[in-house]
Formats: sequence, structure tokens, C-alpha cells
Amino acid sequence: MSRTTIAVVDSKRILALFGPRDQHLRRIRAALGVNVSAREDSIRIEGEESAVRQATALFERLDRLARDRGAVDAADVSQAISVVTGEEAPVHHEPIDVQRAGRHVCPRSEGQASYVKAIRDHDVVLCSGPAGSGKTFLAVAMAVSQWRAEQVRKIVLVRPAVEAGESLGYLPGDLQAKINPYLRPLLDALRELMDFDLLKRLGEQDVVEMVPLAYMRGRTLNHAFIILDEAQNTTVSQMKMFLTRLGMGSKMVISGDTTQIDLPPNRTSGLVDAMRRLQHVPGCARVRLGGRDIVRHPLVQRIVEAYDDEARDDNGRTSR
Repeated sequence: MSRTTIAVVDSKRILALFGPRDQHLRRIRAALGVNVSAREDSIRIEGEESAVRQATALFERLDRLARDRGAVDAADVSQAISVVTGEEAPVHHEPIDVQRAGRHVCPRSEGQASYVKAIRDHDVVLCSGPAGSGKTFLAVAMAVSQWRAEQVRKIVLVRPAVEAGESLGYLPGDLQAKINPYLRPLLDALRELMDFDLLKRLGEQDVVEMVPLAYMRGRTLNHAFIILDEAQNTTVSQMKMFLTRLGMGSKMVISGDTTQIDLPPNRTSGLVDAMRRLQHVPGCARVRLGGRDIVRHPLVQRIVEAYDDEARDDNGRTSR
């Protein structure tokens, strides 16, 4: 039996490390087989020597995150457990500078790091990946970073309006009210990275523009960071139309989940087609994220894997 004590300068960070109602603490105890308790401004760990070493490294890792970001979430705990147990290599990559106090955006997996690097190095990036793998949020973070660094003059957020199976014209309100439900995921990401008043002002000044894909025809966007979300629901002709909107000094990020295509069965997804068609075009990059890149609730990864397993069985490639 071994024991150690970790000093935490700010006792409030212990609450962040243990999580709401000690959720993080229970996961760590179960995963590593250690006893953990808090005393004033320190954390006490008891257990087998190797487990205590792992738990010590884990809490030190999480404490750095809590110090930098002010919070630790379930995805951070999952990754920390994987790293200290040797299941996953630690990810050390350049953070995305969104220039907001107390907010640091960092890739949490090798796949996410490759995605961010591709955006930095290429003018057009196509990304496919499952729900929760950071496709939208990281693209928006890069857009905010490049706008603040004056590398682009505006941010354009685009989404096809096909999920509800109805035309925009049948929805109540003006154009902004009609497109708001479709663009909500992009708007939510922006609100995490910008103060509300700033975002509102930028929207009024047309620096941040939210537009349905159907309204992109005929435009040329110069010095803009353009994001097309849910791109799996574009047709081949729509994707071609969108890609040819790229102007001088601009950057495009096109993302979607090719396992959740809502197009009619006889229509080819524009994202699937573009991933194949543009694979050898200089200046274009393709990134494929997977289950290991999911950073939402840990259950999301298991749900995605369950659906993938079922799809493989339905296609006759595997058997139960």
C-alpha cells in the first residue's frame, strides 16, 4: 500500500477536479483502483504503488487544465485516464488563440490536432467525422482566431437547410428568424468564444454573417473565413457551387458526418463526392475524425460505436 499527497494552491480547484457531485472522482477511483480524499488544500491518494503514480500524474494533469481553463469536463477526465494508463499518447499541440480571457481552445486528440493543422496550412479543408468530434467548434475557433489576428475581414457561417424537410419560406419571421434554427450549432460555438455584445455588434456590421447554402449562389467571398457545416447534406452541384465562392485571401472549412446523410437515397452527398474528387488537388486537405476524437459525454462515443457496429452487420461484413 502506497500513499501520496498533492498540494493544490487554490482549494476551489479541488471542486473542479472532483467534478459535479464528485462525478470525476468516482470515475478516477473506479478506473485506477485508488482511494482519493481531499483535506483543505491538498488531495490524498492511497492504493497500489503503480496506481498511486498514475493517479498522481492524472490529478497533476487535470490541475493544469483547471488552472488554465477554470474547469475540467468529462472528456478531459477520459483523456487523462487514457494517457496515464498508456492507452493513448499525450497530445501537446499549439492552442488556438481566441483572445478571450480565461478561454483556451486546444485540440484534445491527434485527429483534432491534425484538423487544426490542416486549417492553418490549407485554403480548403474537408472534414468528416462523427457527432462530438469537434468539427464545428474547432473550425469556428480557428475563424475567430484568424479574424482577431486580422488575417481575414469577416466570418461566414453556412449550412444547408434540409433537416426539417421543409422550405425556409414556410417558416415564420424574417430571413434571420428563418435560418436561426439551422445555424444554431454554429452560433452556439461563436457565443462560447465571443462576448454576446461583441457578437451582436459584429452581426449588425456584417462582419459575422450567417447564411443558408441556397443564398450563396453568385457570390465571391474575399478575405473571409467561410465554414460550411452539415456538408453531408449538400448535393454534388451545391458543393461545387459553394467551393467556387472562394475568393482571394479566403479560407474554407467544410465539415459533416457522412453517417448521417438526410438526402434522398438516389442523391450523392456533396461531401462524400468532394472528399474523393479533391483528394489530389493542391491547396485542399482532407481530414477524417473517428471515435477517439469524440469529446462530448463519454456515452456518445459508445453510442457512435454501437451504431457503427450495427451498420457493419447490416452490410454483411461482420456477424454477431
